Amino acid sequence: MAASLEDKLVIAISSRALFDFEEENRVFEQANDQSYMALQRERLDMPANPGVAFALVKKLLRFDDPQTAPEQRRVEVVVVSRNDPVSGMRVFRSAKAEGLRIERGVFTRGREPWRFLQPLNAHLFLSANEADVRAAIERGFPAARVFPQSVKASEANPDEVRIAFDGDAVLFSDESERVFQQGGLQAFQTHEADRAGNPLPPGPFKPLLHALQALQHEPVRVQGRASMRLRTALVTARSAPAHERAVRTLMNWGIEIDEAMFLGGLDKGPFLREFEPDFYFDDQTRHCESAAHVGPAGHVVSGIANERSD
Repeated sequence: MAASLEDKLVIAISSRALFDFEEENRVFEQANDQSYMALQRERLDMPANPGVAFALVKKLLRFDDPQTAPEQRRVEVVVVSRNDPVSGMRVFRSAKAEGLRIERGVFTRGREPWRFLQPLNAHLFLSANEADVRAAIERGFPAARVFPQSVKASEANPDEVRIAFDGDAVLFSDESERVFQQGGLQAFQTHEADRAGNPLPPGPFKPLLHALQALQHEPVRVQGRASMRLRTALVTARSAPAHERAVRTLMNWGIEIDEAMFLGGLDKGPFLREFEPDFYFDDQTRHCESAAHVGPAGHVVSGIANERSD
């Protein structure tokens, strides 16, 4: 029977999002790919340090017992990277050194890696390359550009994965954000109050949130330790009365969020510090920069805030 990734949560991640390859990346930017490859070859036996998305990956993989048969696993992580195959060897060795069950990888040596998200049935693509993230989102895949400088995730919640999402242009479409950008706060509030009973169109991250529901509702006790749990949060600049449409939309989708923060334009960083996310997703760089001071953050390159002028 052929192997399959159907009915699994599939995370596709670049090597630079999973491990700290910032020093190696500077060599690539200042010299060329040959110098980069030579450095990686020299460091084959030197495990790389954890990167910004390492904690998220490690926790998600813990939803499966190490003894679980491959066909029964619920989470799969695949490295999808612009790296060359030699550098890929170091990625796999680093994963093994950290005890991460990562068995699959696609290494393209500079070619667009997002092309492989479709055959992988990927639910999320994390990369430090903005062009790859934008291309993935344009093709319907939840994707985010990681902030490598993000503070590492808290270790205070080892048995719980915590993921936080912005609303407009992330979980929801940017329909309402466009009204705000073009007409201001009052126009936005009126628009949302008048449409409180109408579900918002889905945004790029609805498929991921939907895929996470199975993990959220069916925690599995892994031999020798407590069950892994998933906790989600909506962290949005919306405030009353615009909050109602967001809540009603999630209800219409049949999706439950554990926590919701309607901040009315307040800085999101301090609130995320209290939530302690393993990852936070937002479409606006200023919110990502604030979030990166307290935990891992990813920029969702979608919606009106990220439209290119060309």
